[in-house]
Amino acid sequence: MTITKRFWISLIFSLPMLANMILMPFGWMLPGGDWTQLALTTVIMLVATGPFVQSAWSSFKKHHSNMDTLVAIGTATAYLYSIYAMATQQPVFFESAAFVTTFVLLGQVFEERMRNNASNAVEKLVNLQAKDAEVLRGNEFVKVPLAEVELNDVIRVKPGQKVPVDGVIVKGSSTLDESMVTGESMPVEKSVDDAVIGSTMNSTGTFLFKANKIGDQTMLSQIVDLVKKAQNSHAPIQKLTDKVSDIFVPVVLILAILTFLTWYVFLDASIARALIFAVSVVVIACPCALGLATPTALMVGTGRGAKMGILIKNGEVLEAVNDVKTVVFDKTGTITVGKPQVTDIVGDQQQVLQVAASLEESSEHPLAAAILARAKTATIAALPVDDFKAIEGKGVSATIDGQTGFVGNTKLLTTAKLSDELEQQAVKLQNEAKTVVVVGVADEIIGLIAIQDMPKPTSKAAIAALKSRGLKTVMLTGDNQRVAQAVADQVGIDDVIADVLPGDKAEQVQALQATGKVAFVGDGINDAPALTTADVGIAMGSGTDIAIDAGGIVLVKNDLRDVDRALALSKKTFNRIKLNLFWAFIYNVLGIPVAAGIFFAIGLTLSPELAGLAMAFSSLSVVTSSVLLNKAKITSKVQPA
Repeated sequence: MTITKRFWISLIFSLPMLANMILMPFGWMLPGGDWTQLALTTVIMLVATGPFVQSAWSSFKKHHSNMDTLVAIGTATAYLYSIYAMATQQPVFFESAAFVTTFVLLGQVFEERMRNNASNAVEKLVNLQAKDAEVLRGNEFVKVPLAEVELNDVIRVKPGQKVPVDGVIVKGSSTLDESMVTGESMPVEKSVDDAVIGSTMNSTGTFLFKANKIGDQTMLSQIVDLVKKAQNSHAPIQKLTDKVSDIFVPVVLILAILTFLTWYVFLDASIARALIFAVSVVVIACPCALGLATPTALMVGTGRGAKMGILIKNGEVLEAVNDVKTVVFDKTGTITVGKPQVTDIVGDQQQVLQVAASLEESSEHPLAAAILARAKTATIAALPVDDFKAIEGKGVSATIDGQTGFVGNTKLLTTAKLSDELEQQAVKLQNEAKTVVVVGVADEIIGLIAIQDMPKPTSKAAIAALKSRGLKTVMLTGDNQRVAQAVADQVGIDDVIADVLPGDKAEQVQALQATGKVAFVGDGINDAPALTTADVGIAMGSGTDIAIDAGGIVLVKNDLRDVDRALALSKKTFNRIKLNLFWAFIYNVLGIPVAAGIFFAIGLTLSPELAGLAMAFSSLSVVTSSVLLNKAKITSKVQPA
């Protein structure tokens, strides 16, 4: 039976006893008197309180105690004593057992609703998924259910439709709204060879794409899976809470016995009054709020992160973030774009680019792709060439317009030489850690092209934000020292560790851990060991699957500025956990003396039913505190562009 049903049964059967309490001073009595109260309370004890008793008994058999132990003992004591009181014609308090059960269940109903609300961010993502897809079958497009889409299917997406699964555009272009997955509000331009994400909304054009991830492998499915796992995980601080609860329950039971003995034996109170104080102690001390403090905040924090495009995998990450002293970055694909780009052209741009593009059109070298991309941007068409030759380690040559053209490094030069002016330009560009290729025709050098893997536009702001938090920043790369230092200077990195083999990255992270906890940010297969070794592994969303699996935090938008936002969100969530635990502890510490009757002389007491109500609102306050994390301001140090 659900908690909600148990609550309504308990409430309905408690209301007649509530009416009896209110109207008794006016001469109205519940028909059947104590026998009716016994019948009503018995139903509540069997249906609504039963699960508490079963849980307490299961824990007892394992030599443990839990929150349900206090509820079970408190209600059972009140119930059984009232039966004894009926037999000896003394005042009964069946209503205490009934009301305590009702108010405890009320707190759990609130908790359940808050949990459901906290999970809505994930469920909304699931509901946004497309239901079908237009798949190319033979020579025509056929609409099929999403479950029938297969890998490498060619799918058509029209304006206003959702992208069914993940893939790569093979024809056409469009503008897509990816906010429901990445949290990025601005539309994104997409064309051939660009990746598209399932469940995002197509805005303007029609395009065809090839499916490369379906079912549970799509980004949306992985996001949902990661967030659900995170919401069910435990932060290490929760282990301390569990240990405290394990000791706290027996201590409370001892305090309740001492309270009873003090009032009955030493203060000469009636057995009924002494028992009321003892039961009140048991009920008010129930550490339900303590148990809710961590999981509810964790659930809300990870849910909010999902909406921001920041996936926090577990509670351990949240706690580790608070002590991070150093943030280490991979270079290629993390700080830099990950693709070489033409940065400078020395000489006649039209002529230099046309010759270079014509010769490199047949080359498979990564630098050739950069030159061809720049020529395409400048709308410069390649000319036909003959006798193409790739000269290993030097460059390429071919016949163009009847003359021998060449593109490569200085090792390619035989009779041609760089002029003093071009020599100075080449040295200047090389000192900026750029790769310089020479372009020539008929033994005459006509210009230079500088190529570099450029830092992402957001990298400098991201590094500055982390440094403003007092964090040390380090670049860890396999590139040579000169290239790495040049990139580090551009973005503001503190220290550079260069010429590191892929297998040695984890060892470098371990060395840095000697001075404090380390966060590592990376995206490649070779980054996986370092991501796992670091106290906090942060994987870029565009990275390899193995890197994403190894990271404790995944940045879906592939924006380095989200490193700072992830740290800010993690700290805010963990601080909310600590705030919740503080108030839960304070509530129990302050409530027990009042319930024990220490302030009875000044008229300040708590009956069991009022103690139950107070406990319910304590749990509600902690859950509300966690839910308010959705509205809390996440203070990022990233300066607006």
